[in-house]
Amino acid sequence: MIVSVSATTELPVVGTPLFLVLGEGVSFRSRLESVDADTFTVAAPLEIAGPAALAPGDQFEVFWAPPRTRIVLPARLVAISGEAPFRWTLAPTEAPRQSNRREYVRGGDGAVRLVTEANDGIEGALLDISEGGLRCWIDEPAELAPGDQLTARLALGTSGEVELSGTILTVRDAPHGDPGRHLVLTFDAEDILAQMIRLYVLTWEINERRLREVEVVA
Repeated sequence: MIVSVSATTELPVVGTPLFLVLGEGVSFRSRLESVDADTFTVAAPLEIAGPAALAPGDQFEVFWAPPRTRIVLPARLVAISGEAPFRWTLAPTEAPRQSNRREYVRGGDGAVRLVTEANDGIEGALLDISEGGLRCWIDEPAELAPGDQLTARLALGTSGEVELSGTILTVRDAPHGDPGRHLVLTFDAEDILAQMIRLYVLTWEINERRLREVEVVA
């Protein structure tokens, strides 16, 4: 089922999970909140939510994944709500298109260790990972800022421990008043490592789906 935004744009039903592509290889989970005549509203990603996260006029792609395809919609940020829960109002800049290009989907959990020049052991918890980046929670008073370089060490299921060197995209307080901070690290994974991450995320998603099915039956 789809609903029209304009004569050239269609969106899925309200409540559908969306992904916001806010950097090369980095997508953030969101959700379609409402649809108006020429605009639509999405939930701001928790890890970058806030009144100053982006600025009206910024452009990026939104995508969602119906069965057997992905739909990509270029959009422009029109407005940001002034208080939590933050919402972004977007306007399509082009008609949606089907995409055969693999988009980065995130998932996962577990422990992660962050290594910088000044600190060789910042312990954290992995919130999700993709081929282009990861998000983790930390509760240590380390001096970390966007643009800093660091290495993340973590286990990808049965594939063993890997090292991912990259650049910090954001460091923000954890949402909902929770302690600690959320950190987003972007990186370029080589082919073999990218395959390991894809397999890890796929396995994680299958396991999560099975757990939800068990909970429903129980």
